[in-house]
Amino acid sequence: MNKKNQNIKQIPSLIDMHVHFREPGFEYKETIQTGIEAAKKGGFGGVCTMPNTQPVTDNPDTIKYILSKAKKYNFKIYPIAAITKNLNTLELVNFKELKAAGAVGFSNDGLPLLDKDVFYEALKSGELILSHCENETEEIRWQIEVFKKVVLDGYSPRLHFCHISKKESVDLIREAKKQGLKNLTAETAPHYFTFTKDDTDSTGRFKMNPPLGTQTDKRAIMDALIDGTIDVIATDHAPHSDEEKLKPYSEAPNGITGLETAFSLAYELLGLDKTLEKMAYNPRKILRIENKKFIKIAPDEEWVVFPTHFKTKCKISPYKGMRLKGVVIDE
Repeated sequence: MNKKNQNIKQIPSLIDMHVHFREPGFEYKETIQTGIEAAKKGGFGGVCTMPNTQPVTDNPDTIKYILSKAKKYNFKIYPIAAITKNLNTLELVNFKELKAAGAVGFSNDGLPLLDKDVFYEALKSGELILSHCENETEEIRWQIEVFKKVVLDGYSPRLHFCHISKKESVDLIREAKKQGLKNLTAETAPHYFTFTKDDTDSTGRFKMNPPLGTQTDKRAIMDALIDGTIDVIATDHAPHSDEEKLKPYSEAPNGITGLETAFSLAYELLGLDKTLEKMAYNPRKILRIENKKFIKIAPDEEWVVFPTHFKTKCKISPYKGMRLKGVVIDE
């Protein structure tokens, strides 16, 4: 990019509340190093890594390992620890111990906690619980009711809904917020306001969970971003090997990459001020972090998505060939 005569702006770095860097355990899909390189290229100054590693991020040693790697590459990772041991049990982790080690929140990721009593106890802790709903609308409905009960019982729960994709989910969250519930927040990902299920092809290039919705769902997500029902845009960056993603749709794993395209997709939809609200300011508020790093962008510059140029290990992307506006200046 020719920087002469360009409209260059300095903005706060972005914070991604939802990424999968795969390390430790699945380094063939992504490493902390390649994930950080992708995040930096996308304009992120910090990310929240999900706990579906091997070993699971349910212990201080794994958190310390992730943080030491991030420090090596001069980057801020805010680890999300598991809610229950090994993600697949009903035994709550030691919240205080993991928070002391560096965890900023807790999630059971793609193995969501479905036991209402244990979910109640997790919310009662007052720690940030990130609900990674798989059966999205159904889980949101009962989790809001549990959240209300925790509030009525005199506690101060913090609940954040991940990757919202459906109109019915938006309606439930909007109604809950109208009722005055505090510290109830939600995120969506760029693919849910960019594509619909009609865009999918025979490979896993467009496969994620929750799956892409209808045009009505897409419109609802866009409206919810504008009216504040959805607080955050996160990427749900979930790389797999190229071979895995190119399998037939039914056989391919869920998850796409998103760190290197998210800013431009949000910027084209929302403009700069609203994009910063969803990708910089609100994540900081919800996570209760500062992260004062700044980045530079060329908001008028256009670029074409060539996944072969990505820093992430996964070079398969549903955004391939798209012409986007707004370039993060990679210095």
